[in-house]
Formats: sequence, structure tokens, C-alpha cells
Amino acid sequence: MQNKLIIAIFISLFSYSSAINGQSQINSPYSRFNLGTVEPSGSYRSQGMGGVSTAIRDNSSIYFSNPASYSSLDTNSFVFDFGVAYGKNILSSGGSKYSSDDMNFDHLIMGLPLAKGWGLSFGVIPFSNGYYSIIDQVLSTDPGYDPSTGEYTSFHKGTGGFYKVFAGTGIRLTRNFSAGVNMTYLLGSVTRTNYFNFADYYNTFQDNNSEELQLAGINIEYGLQYTASLKNDHFINIGVSLTPDKNYTSRYKQLTYSYNAYGSADTLGYNAEKSKSSNIPATLRTGISFGKINKFTTALDFIYTRWSKSNIPGSAGYMADSRSILFGAEYIPDKYSNYSFLKRMEYRIGGHIGNNYLIINGEQVKELGASAGISIPMKPATGMPMNRSMSKTTLFFDYTKKYGSASGILPTENRFTIGISLNLYDYWFLKRKYD
Repeated sequence: MQNKLIIAIFISLFSYSSAINGQSQINSPYSRFNLGTVEPSGSYRSQGMGGVSTAIRDNSSIYFSNPASYSSLDTNSFVFDFGVAYGKNILSSGGSKYSSDDMNFDHLIMGLPLAKGWGLSFGVIPFSNGYYSIIDQVLSTDPGYDPSTGEYTSFHKGTGGFYKVFAGTGIRLTRNFSAGVNMTYLLGSVTRTNYFNFADYYNTFQDNNSEELQLAGINIEYGLQYTASLKNDHFINIGVSLTPDKNYTSRYKQLTYSYNAYGSADTLGYNAEKSKSSNIPATLRTGISFGKINKFTTALDFIYTRWSKSNIPGSAGYMADSRSILFGAEYIPDKYSNYSFLKRMEYRIGGHIGNNYLIINGEQVKELGASAGISIPMKPATGMPMNRSMSKTTLFFDYTKKYGSASGILPTENRFTIGISLNLYDYWFLKRKYD
């Protein structure tokens, strides 16, 4: 336990620094709007099953989207989960293609019991990514060329993002019902810059426009789960969780100026405002799962966010309500097999479909995707049999497509993500005895 705890502390410090200073640099034009690209969140066990999590309970994994699940943590146990992901984005529009890729920190989550049926969890998870870089060159031979403007190159760049720090607790109220709450702290910023360089550099003014949005604030999330034991170790779980709408403190700055080759500059506009009414809307999650203990799990989630009622500076007219359906399954051939390592592995598959929260040119962006994953048991602590290790290395693969209608007004984005996480499970204050 001591060595694993040292590893956990070291990774925790590294992850917190990465979350503050690091940023995924996967280039997506959909990051130009609102809060950027809202990132999928969840342990890689969840993401390998299409993202389902609302109605799942497990003593070796943490499902922070429903804090009621924390009540399933074993007494005297400690769960630590750290993940990194590699993503590749392929954008196609008008017969041309562009790709970008990056590897970055994804999540850090930890959990431990406070008493039997009462658990605690905390961690750092991504919320949105605002990175993009777009260059457009207009030449005299292009259809959109205007002689009065001349040839020019436009640059559009975005940086930054938002993430959540959370701490929560879940308690079993009765044999079948559990409830939980998360306290989340949302923070971060996105900066967007647009500037134009004209070919006639010495006889024109170059234009530059930039904006910056900062958000910070605390919110409380709520969760409930009902679980029923059926015959032959089968079970059924029903879950619901709510993230209420919240007014966050925000700072929004806009600056527009022009300059020329001789050093002369002219500020055309500047606006800086601080507000406590920047609203991020409520999210409702409902789910159901069915399975057999230590054998298989199937699950279905529905997620609804009322983005049309939000109020975010600089984002008017770009947001619509989002609805998503997530589904997935997990199968374990023989969790405690003495003879086959492959039978002890966990196999997952899933998918997701829904509407994105973005409206561009009057059209709402659509999403669909598929995922798969495995968990590989790690070497157990000294003195424990090989088939009793609860720690594991988890890998998942996800393909997500963002697209518009058949008219082709919106670009099609194909994103491939591969993630690997270290999931440590051990015991607190427990001395093992040997004969």
C-alpha cells in the first residue's frame, strides 16, 4: 500500500499542475464558439461503454456523474484513477481535409470510504476545450476576391479551456436507496484572436480583434440510485442526477484595433466587464443498468442540458438544448479464474448519439459515436493470489463524428481517441496476516 500511495500522491501533484497549465491542442473549428468543445467526462471504464455512468455502482471504480455511487466503495479500501488520452481529429469540408493530434492529461479521481455504506470522492476533470487554429488566404484568383480589399490572409486562433475540481460524498440510506452530493468548482478561461494581414502591407491598416472569457464559481450536484438484487446474482439499478443551473462570476474583455507598417495604431473598441450572472444551464441525467455481479453489465443513459436558457458573454445565438443517448455493455468471462489471464480481463463496448449544444448558421450540430475498451488486471500485492488483484490498467477507444445536414454547410469532424488509465485499488489500515 505504501508504494501505491506514494505513486498516487506524485501523480496527483503532476495532474493538478497539468490541469492548470496544460491544454489539449486538438484543432477543432467547433471550439470557436461558447465555452469551446464540451469534453466527455468519466472514468475510462465508463467511456469504453459509450459514457454510461448514471446507474452503475462498483466498488473498484468511481462514477462521479452520480455521487450516490460513492456509497458502493468497500470499507477500508482506497481507489485511485489517473488517465491520459491521445486524440486525432480529421476535419473535412468542401473536398479538403485537415488533421491534428495531441496527447494530454484527462482526469484524476480518488475515492475512499468514511464508514460502511458511506463514501468520499474528489478529483480534477476536464469540462471544455477552446483550442483552434484556422488560416484562410484570399488571392486575386479566388471567387470571393474583392479588388477594393486586395489579397489578404486571415488568422483565427483560440486557446484555453475550463475544468472542474470536485469533492463529493454518497451514503446508503436504506438497503436499496443511496443519495449523494458533489461540490464542484468550475474555473478557467478561453482567449480568441482574429487578425487580418493585407498583401498591400504599406498602404493599409491591419485589423486585430480579440476576446477573453474567464469563469469561476461553485455549484452543488445531486444524485440518487436505487438498486435491487435479483435471483442468481443478477441486479438492476436505476439512477438520476442533477447539476442545477448556476450563475458564475465572469470577466469578459473585447479589444479591436488596427495598425500599419509605420507603427501607427488605433484602438477601435475596448470593452471589459465583470458579471456574476453568467449562467451555465442545468443538466439532468437518468439511467438504468442490468447485469450479473462479476459477470456482465448493460446500461442506458439519457442526458439533457438546457443550453438555450444559458447566458454566456459573447455566445448569444450559438446555443441550443442538447440531448444524448448513451448505451454500453461490459463482459468478464471469469473474474477469479486461476488458469486464464484472458478470462480475468474485462471487455467493453458502447455507443452514443445526440445533438451538440452548438447552433451554427441556423443549424444544430449532430453527434454520434462508438467506443470499446478493456481492463487488464495488475500484479497483486505480495501475499495475495493472482486472481484477487483489484487494481488494473484500463484502455478505451472512441470514435465521435460531428456533422450537419446533407447540404454540407457545416464541416464534418471525425475524432479518434485512445486513452489509458491507471486504476489502483488497495486497503487502508489493514494488516495482512500469513501462516
